[in-house]
Amino acid sequence: MSETPLLVRDVPEEALLARIFPLLPTAPTTLVGPGDDCAVVAAPDGRYVVSTDVLVEDRHFRRRWSSGYDVGWRAAVQNLADVVSMGARPAALVVSLVMPGDLPVDWVTGLARGLADACTPLGAAVVGGDLSGGDQVVVAVTVHGDLEGRAPVLRSGARPGDVVALAGSLGRSAAGLALLDADRADLDDALVVAHLRPDPPLAAGPAAADAGATAMMDVSDGLLRDAGRMARASGVLVDLELAALTTDRDRLRAAAAALDGGSGHGASGDGDAGADVADRAEGWVLSGGEDHALLATFPADADLPDGFRAIGRVRTVDGDGDGAGVRVDGRLAHRATGWDHFRA
Repeated sequence: MSETPLLVRDVPEEALLARIFPLLPTAPTTLVGPGDDCAVVAAPDGRYVVSTDVLVEDRHFRRRWSSGYDVGWRAAVQNLADVVSMGARPAALVVSLVMPGDLPVDWVTGLARGLADACTPLGAAVVGGDLSGGDQVVVAVTVHGDLEGRAPVLRSGARPGDVVALAGSLGRSAAGLALLDADRADLDDALVVAHLRPDPPLAAGPAAADAGATAMMDVSDGLLRDAGRMARASGVLVDLELAALTTDRDRLRAAAAALDGGSGHGASGDGDAGADVADRAEGWVLSGGEDHALLATFPADADLPDGFRAIGRVRTVDGDGDGAGVRVDGRLAHRATGWDHFRA
């Protein structure tokens, strides 16, 4: 007979924090960590970058398939990716957690472990936060980063002639979510893990800045949406090559075919169904979010840093009606452009 799990409502706040604090990562820049009214963090550069993001239960994750560890990992990664895409090194995170009283304490300590395992390789610390009761789990993270003397890499720096490059994968997280939504997580464990615990090459962000990246951002809301943001901020056309965007095309098509009920040609075996499978897989690559790959532009003569591959070029906005935006294989992209917080 299994033991009844210890619930949040059964533990005083101080006792819950006493379970959490030893699990959180530390860093040399943390001068005063959790336990006081504020943390104190060194900023040797004299500047810091700061961002914030939130995960809301049943909006961004579901507890029936996400462990506390998964949610902690994702909450960290989506914030760490913002910092490294500016060319900075993540230094400190502050985490606020809203939770219902019937949430198991083990779920909460799992979240702390997920935060720690995502942050530790980058030398980032969790330096404090807040706990509150509520009807659902909400995880809000604020992250600070150290530019270490670098100029911040903005979205607005792309120039005509630059190479467009990507570090990381596209479409895997969206495919994993589709499998979870269909209760078919058994079809491809790797795609499911890519959604639950995205693992982008975060160290590539500062490396890109050092290599002369002219613009950079992480792909959180879908490639077309985020590349469009970069294009408009820079006043350019971002021209992408579809064949260069992913090395996972066969895997994604296999997942799409399995969800469609067929073998890659659709349940009925007709060509239209096969085209639908290919289109679904392509949609995951172009419009699926939460892979947190790094999208960057570099001067044409730059050596791309390790982990980056060329996926297109930056073009001048032409005079025949194409304003700043994104083209795929020379054609303006008309596909739905990814995650929208108020319409998804």
